[in-house]
Amino acid sequence: MKKLKLILILIVGLSFEIQAQELDVNLQIRPRFEYRNGYKTLLPEGQKGTSQISQRSRLNINFKQEDLIVKLTFQNTRTWGDVAPATTKDANGVAVFEAWAQYNFTEKWSARMGRQVLSYDNQRILGEMDWAQQAQSHDALTVSYHDETQKLDFGGAYNSTAENVFQTPYTVANYKAMQYAWYHNQFSTDLGASLLFLNTGYEYSTNTTDPTKDLKVDYKQTFGTYVTYKKNKIDTNFWFYGQTGKSANQEVSAWNAAANFGYQITEAFKAGLGYEFLSGKASNDGSTVIKSFNPIFGTNHGFNGYMDYFYVGNHLNNVGLQDAFLKLNYNVNKWQFALIPHVFLSAADVVNVPLNEKMDSYLGTEVDATFGYNFKKDITVTGGYSQMFGSSTLEFIKNGDANHTNNWAWLMISVNPRIFSWKK
Repeated sequence: MKKLKLILILIVGLSFEIQAQELDVNLQIRPRFEYRNGYKTLLPEGQKGTSQISQRSRLNINFKQEDLIVKLTFQNTRTWGDVAPATTKDANGVAVFEAWAQYNFTEKWSARMGRQVLSYDNQRILGEMDWAQQAQSHDALTVSYHDETQKLDFGGAYNSTAENVFQTPYTVANYKAMQYAWYHNQFSTDLGASLLFLNTGYEYSTNTTDPTKDLKVDYKQTFGTYVTYKKNKIDTNFWFYGQTGKSANQEVSAWNAAANFGYQITEAFKAGLGYEFLSGKASNDGSTVIKSFNPIFGTNHGFNGYMDYFYVGNHLNNVGLQDAFLKLNYNVNKWQFALIPHVFLSAADVVNVPLNEKMDSYLGTEVDATFGYNFKKDITVTGGYSQMFGSSTLEFIKNGDANHTNNWAWLMISVNPRIFSWKK
């Protein structure tokens, strides 16, 4: 018996030794101060701005053993002061942001299941939404094929409110089911192109008296391409997406297109210009067709101005948007500076229906200024100031005061230490 135990110990020990393992644990502490004085919407007349400090706290655990990769991320998001100092319960608690396991069948094929980030290309349609303290992740299964020049990901999700025993309405503000496919080809070191197809199904009830009955899922398709070209001092990209299908028994017909051109003037200074069009629906359009494009799961804070007037939980099923902008970037030593002015116009007619009066399409001009400083290896400081110069048309849409000084300022410190790393 003693010999058998010794043999088992040796077998287990040898099998443990031949399996290469890696464990990495890191933290993120990210408080952010914001002064909001017309942020996301024009400040209403008679109202004053406000300030607050929010914070993200994360613990990331990454483990790898041979062909198996596992990631677990816990996070807490809070506003300083949202609970008393001696509280026994946190307002938001600790949430699981990521919890997935990935198995690499070969060097090129892999599968991942669990709570995970879906982020592709410039994150216009599918992104992590990292600016938001809570960010964005999905419960999904994905299968990937990656080689030197081509990448193919496809996956899906099916959601329920709980482990139900009979049909129950899905009341979470999310899709009931989702499938997607993404393909990228790097034709050369200069030219790359991606294709994306996203199919999202949202549940609703066709019963006007009892919303728990006659449940139906309508599917909306978002599809398009993203192209990049980088050579020498030139950095350009282009994208086009269409939307079709149905949503809550309404037909969908919308589109989005954009082009950006950047040029590295000097080693430290880069300038660029761009234009984006997101289709909309005229104010006096009586059609039931949804003509307003929805970026769905995009990292929308990074587009159309940092003051988040458009498509950050707002401006959906509206007159759409045209955004013409400049980008000026200057990097020196540990500092990064950016200045981005935007000119906004509506994509469809804005009509004061009671007066039957068509309004000017000009919505306003926003100026964003940001800075970043790499204080130490694991500490970065970023901040910015933005101001919206709104028009009477924007005032009509947002129901605020365009004559008021509408501005926003922020300062964020991100501390990202690696607290444990082990490899054998």
